[in-house]
Amino acid sequence: MTRDIVVEAKNLEKSFAKVYANKNISFKLKKGNIYALLGENGAGKSTLMNMLSGIYRPDSGHIYIHGKKTQLRSPKDAIKNGIGMIHQHFKLVDNLSAMENIILGHEKSFFLNRKHLISELKDFIVKFSLDIDVEKKVSQMSVSEKQSLEILKVLYRGADIMILDEPTAVLTPQEVRHLFKILKKLQDDGCTIIIITHKLQEILEISDEVLIMRKGEMVADVVTENTSEKELTDLMVGESVDLKIERANVEKGSKILEIKNLIIYDEENVKKIKEISFDLHAGEILGIAGLAGSGQKELCEAINGLQNISQGSIVYEGENIVGMSPRKISEKGIALSFVPEDRLGMGLVSSMSMIDNMILKNYYKQPGFFLRRRDASEKSKKLIDKLRIVTPDEKHPVRQLSGGNIQKILLGRELDSQPHLLIVAYPTRGLDISSSHLIYDLINEQKRKGIGTIYVGEDLDVLMEISDRIMVVCDGENTGIVDAKTTTKEELGFMMAGKKLEEIRAASKN
Repeated sequence: MTRDIVVEAKNLEKSFAKVYANKNISFKLKKGNIYALLGENGAGKSTLMNMLSGIYRPDSGHIYIHGKKTQLRSPKDAIKNGIGMIHQHFKLVDNLSAMENIILGHEKSFFLNRKHLISELKDFIVKFSLDIDVEKKVSQMSVSEKQSLEILKVLYRGADIMILDEPTAVLTPQEVRHLFKILKKLQDDGCTIIIITHKLQEILEISDEVLIMRKGEMVADVVTENTSEKELTDLMVGESVDLKIERANVEKGSKILEIKNLIIYDEENVKKIKEISFDLHAGEILGIAGLAGSGQKELCEAINGLQNISQGSIVYEGENIVGMSPRKISEKGIALSFVPEDRLGMGLVSSMSMIDNMILKNYYKQPGFFLRRRDASEKSKKLIDKLRIVTPDEKHPVRQLSGGNIQKILLGRELDSQPHLLIVAYPTRGLDISSSHLIYDLINEQKRKGIGTIYVGEDLDVLMEISDRIMVVCDGENTGIVDAKTTTKEELGFMMAGKKLEEIRAASKN
């Protein structure tokens, strides 16, 4: 083993219930390189990184850290060997300060010299441009600050090998650029970095090498500067894939939805929606962009009758639907497909099969005392084929399926109800490229039928390609509505950070 190899895996294997998640995986990581780990849903990326970070133990094979065969029995063993993992959903305690989160659970934290600790942390902050107030509470931090805190936490614990899981999922373009500057400084300092992501443009921008997995195996290791988005996708999927996201060319129809001066408070009397106004036409896709927690959830639920509305109107096809029940709104042809972080927290019953979840949508419409399951069974089989849902059969409990397949079932059920207005939030969250393109095609199919769609998304590139117009929300406010064909990621990013569209365009003229 050469001196600059910091991690080497030899013939790693891991299985669950006789199903291989990882099979005969070998790779080497060099000091100071940034690696992207790419693969479809179910390719085994998370299992592999969980073995490297001490969460899982391999069934066979070996891991060498700095040339020494090492057994990583726990995350504590991993951090002792210089490996730190930064999860997509941060492991932070909201009501504690940044400094308290850093020392929490750390073996040296029983007696600490506060001044010395602050001095140590500030050295890291200045060196890597981390932009953190160590005495600020996590609950008061932005997503970008929380991510910087997670990086500072693993640096303080001595990590020189970092694993980042979907690190740019909820960042603005400006925050992504800042993160990449941090990663480059870490790289210059000798850190080895692994990024798990589906965003090919970012892979090409930040990484030195790309490790590609397919069906539990490592199928390629390519030098980033010698590859392309097309080649990476083809290697990942195992066949040639068309990466283009189509914007269906449909003539905009009549106005079907108009929202005026909408105000919503949460249970703690905090204003979540602040006088938002917009409209939607038949055959139009209105994209909604914004950082997580900016009011997207409340807005979607309000249209579907799941939120109490303090002020304003929601006029659907000429009728104000404020105060109507979700069932009555659904009967008018409004379908809500919301995919939150907890995929089973809304819309599906985890212990039930796909058939039973299909029945739940319209069970009350069936005459008599006995539910007819045959129709739901046939619909389920058709959706399994059409959406390529991976399940033993339509009778299998949905909780035992992957998150991506659960999303397909939820969206497929809503589309099956043949809505006039479709609301989809994060429909491709966590999905691989081929599954995501399948969803985009389904949404465009609805557009061609003249259905109006509200598409809440995280990926600005996708929003700009699939939407007709994009509305940006920040802290419950509408900061601007733009033409998706002519806007830029930078313009959207500024609006996501709270600047009004008029201010941005006025500043650009000066």
